[in-house]
Amino acid sequence: ASQVRRDILRMVSGAKSGHPGGALSCADYLVGLYFSVMNINPDNFTMEGKNEDVFYLSNGHVCPAWYSVLARRGYFPVSELATLRLLGSRLQGHPSVAHDLPGLRMASGSLGQGLSVALGHAYAKKMDNDSGIVYSLHGDGELQEGQIWEAAMFASAHKIDNIISAIDYNHQQIDGRVEDVISLGDLKAKWEAFGWLVFECNGNNIDDILNTVSQAKQHLFMEKPIMLLLNTKMGYGVDFMLDDCKWHGTAPNAEQLKMALEQLPETLGDY
Repeated sequence: ASQVRRDILRMVSGAKSGHPGGALSCADYLVGLYFSVMNINPDNFTMEGKNEDVFYLSNGHVCPAWYSVLARRGYFPVSELATLRLLGSRLQGHPSVAHDLPGLRMASGSLGQGLSVALGHAYAKKMDNDSGIVYSLHGDGELQEGQIWEAAMFASAHKIDNIISAIDYNHQQIDGRVEDVISLGDLKAKWEAFGWLVFECNGNNIDDILNTVSQAKQHLFMEKPIMLLLNTKMGYGVDFMLDDCKWHGTAPNAEQLKMALEQLPETLGDY
């Protein structure tokens, strides 16, 4: 996760644009999923993902974290991370399916759509008697979109119980704190009222993430969709970015990058 955070910062700083704050807050969850939880085959990626687990990133602006995890997991060369946001790159500023990037099944960035797509894939897997699980990740600010709640109703009404969705609950969005823009209220109670099983964890602690996902998986195929509330901090890992909405969409300059990298140990080697 430390290496992924280094990748995020170097990618966004190199591109001089991007969204580091949310990418830093969800890095631990993505690392946990791809390296310890999901049944996947990076060497033979298919859009259908038959009989394996699949993942959908709905809050597409945090894609630097996802790109890093995909590369480090073997979906494409780590060296390609240096091409973030370059013209013609497969690593667009929001995920794009136009360039056939392994690991990516939908374009995202128009917030609110990812849960509908993830549920569609989960429903298809149930119809095909496919053993794979669908995972999806969403931003808390994204929950202000109405389509999310339409999808939430669809999931419980159709007893889609082969999905584990998660919310990066860092309480920050581009214009400030989520509670100050449009408060989400009691989020756990809200999802439970929509018919979902809800689990909470420290989304910046790998052990807590893995233990909570393990608990959640014990409740799959019991006629209820599952939601994880990941309690995180925007900018996690870098003290001057921590819990500050300024870093939702601001790229660090060279000096800020140097200060940030000094706080994050290099574990796998930079690209």
